[in-house]
Amino acid sequence: MPLLFAIIATAFLIAPLFIVVPMSFSTSTSFAFPPEGYWLGYYRAYFASEDWLIPTANSIVIAFCAMMVTMLLVIPAAFGFVRHRFAGKAAINLLFLLPLAVPHVVAALGYYGLLSRLGIVGTIFGLIIAETALSMPVSFLVVCAALKGYDRNLERAAMSAGAGPLRTFFWVTLPVLRPGILVAALFAFLQTFNESVVALFIGGRDASTLPKKMFESIRLETDPVIAVVSTLLTGIVVLAFVVPVLFRRKPAYVV
Repeated sequence: MPLLFAIIATAFLIAPLFIVVPMSFSTSTSFAFPPEGYWLGYYRAYFASEDWLIPTANSIVIAFCAMMVTMLLVIPAAFGFVRHRFAGKAAINLLFLLPLAVPHVVAALGYYGLLSRLGIVGTIFGLIIAETALSMPVSFLVVCAALKGYDRNLERAAMSAGAGPLRTFFWVTLPVLRPGILVAALFAFLQTFNESVVALFIGGRDASTLPKKMFESIRLETDPVIAVVSTLLTGIVVLAFVVPVLFRRKPAYVV
């Protein structure tokens, strides 16, 4: 029975791909399915259009910058939270997790009011600040979970062998925590790249992101290029999971 539910859930998640992917090759000027014919015209239109390429580049830049700022804030915060006892620890934990409980529309209104006073609404810098605040909770939880499972005896052994605090951190602590940190960074990047509500409120013409452009395209233009974007994003995600598996080195056996 659990296997049956898993198969049904997987089929439910994958089914839209069997509609979106063929539509990206359709010759129709609308979202007609099944396609009347097939061509690569909408792919050429996407890669030749600044209206699509600029939001794509903006999304990558904003997501990368928000990811870096998030990790610079989250890593020391997680170390301090997990390894030290202090007054108000529960309140700090609640403060970090608060963006998860607040609807994005409410958060977007708050960010708009604050950033407009600072004069950075409609800028990439303003979006980076807002998206960083939204991506911090999940990244914080991931790094904290990695730290709670970390054996501090490794650090004590390194320091007893003569390594200083910085060397111990970069040669012992960081390599052991690297998988958790990379997962946290990935979550921060994906959260920012896929976020659309805050981008609609704060992003202007100069800071238009790909989700914002996709929303405007399907609402105002009914542009079939959106199927191309969806197919490309899905393909990138699939490759990100498949390529490491294909190129994973097999263990060497000694005869």
